[in-house]
Amino acid sequence: MADLWNLFIAFLRASNLGFGGGPAIIPLIQAEAVDRYQWLTNSQFADVIAVTNALPGPIGTKIAAYIGYQVASWPGVIVALTATILPTVLLLIFLGTLLAKYANSQALQAMLTGVKPIITALLLIVAYQMAVDAFHITQAIDYITIVIAAAAAVALYLFKIHPSILILSSLVLGYFIF
Repeated sequence: MADLWNLFIAFLRASNLGFGGGPAIIPLIQAEAVDRYQWLTNSQFADVIAVTNALPGPIGTKIAAYIGYQVASWPGVIVALTATILPTVLLLIFLGTLLAKYANSQALQAMLTGVKPIITALLLIVAYQMAVDAFHITQAIDYITIVIAAAAAVALYLFKIHPSILILSSLVLGYFIF
């Protein structure tokens, strides 16, 4: 029962502070699942991100379902998903008209502008932690992984290849190389 309560609190906390869309919730979930409750290691969390990015749908709910299942099986999935979507549902129901009314207000835009650097910093920290694990920076550098990452960056930035194509391609490539 304690695991279900902790799942609920962890995902409620992460989803309440996940400003900026799906990727912004990733470092918050990592702080809960890896740092606070130690349900996963950083390496396992990186694997969760890889797997959930390969599936369709919002990243936060996919991560919640995965971690919820790992911690407490199907009841964990239900609790983690509920905690992840509950704040948004309640806000839309109860504050929808206020949000619509003040969406273009200078005060709200100023607050959102203020939170963007924090979200960017959180994403950079998660990206760094994933890079340390993916590129084996603490050991000998894995040059094949660096080449794959660089090729993916070029494909995304210069050729505008859809990320899902890169993810699926890297799954197949990883199978044959590693």
